[in-house]
Amino acid sequence: MLQTATLHSAVIQAQVVRVIALSTISFLIAMFSVPLWVRALKRFGAVKQIRTRKEAPVYNRFHEKKAGTLTGGGVIFWSTTVFLALGLWVMGELWGGVWSYLSFIDRKETYLPLAALVVAAILGFIDDWMGIRGIGGANGGGLKIRYKSIIYLIISAVGAWWFFAKLDWTVLRVPFVGSVEIGWWYVPFFMFIIFASAFSANETDGLDGLLGGTALFTFGALTTVAFLLERFHLAAFGGVLIGALLAFLWHNIYPAKYFMGDTGSMSLGITIGVIAMLTNTPLLLPFFAFIFVLESLSVIIQLLSRKLLGKKVFLSTPIHHHFEALGWHESQVTMRFWIISAIASAIGLIIFIFSLPQ
Repeated sequence: MLQTATLHSAVIQAQVVRVIALSTISFLIAMFSVPLWVRALKRFGAVKQIRTRKEAPVYNRFHEKKAGTLTGGGVIFWSTTVFLALGLWVMGELWGGVWSYLSFIDRKETYLPLAALVVAAILGFIDDWMGIRGIGGANGGGLKIRYKSIIYLIISAVGAWWFFAKLDWTVLRVPFVGSVEIGWWYVPFFMFIIFASAFSANETDGLDGLLGGTALFTFGALTTVAFLLERFHLAAFGGVLIGALLAFLWHNIYPAKYFMGDTGSMSLGITIGVIAMLTNTPLLLPFFAFIFVLESLSVIIQLLSRKLLGKKVFLSTPIHHHFEALGWHESQVTMRFWIISAIASAIGLIIFIFSLPQ
């Protein structure tokens, strides 16, 4: 018994070192890649088009000066993640040893989130490209919200089918209750989680460093959950994303050198949803992704109020623009939302830990 406990402790320690090492490597690779991507984005003419004062008066008043800022910077963190995933897998297959130890590609744990990250990033990049070229019906170009919604629904439907039909997942973990069988209701529930995650991430991406910083706490919480469930490859994947996000944030905090664009927000949102479903913790997303929920709810409340009552509840939405309109500086909104996100994620982790089977 003592030998078994000692062996398990050694395994845990080795996995902690692995996640930290991968996060550090990811951070360094992403940091060194930033100048290359910045040059590429400049050459591509990837600059942000700001909505006009007529289209969005409050937004334009505070963000008009940001016109011409590079966009599409999300490629920094998702390309680093893909590069490390494939690179370490190839080296592990060729040489084994430490490369196999670091490799985190695994059919059960990371195929789906990695595929979701790449597919969403590519679709987001297409939307960014349309916006840069002024193509499409959205303000300033890009996909209209209805077309984005269709994309979210298609991705979520494919994921729901895979989980339900291929993996036979029909059970939802409810904190302090346990596993609840929901049968075919798992499909619409899965679709809702992915759609809501993608939509909410997109709405949160409106201030320098806001989405990147709040997503750090979300991924931190989900990575901790994966580790506690001994899904070590998934935890390693989360660690790599965290390291790359930190490097991205280095130049994305106020005043931002670049924005992440839809290639970043779409990939982050959908990946968060997939990891939450893989760890069976979607009911904890209101804590892990509290700011995301707050942002999307503010948009929905504003829309319903204007349609039904003919008046606005907030000065501007998403809600971070409301606080700007109240006189908060952009960096104040961002930092305070980071603090709220950290506290909410910690509460979510406490709930998860205390609701684990004894």
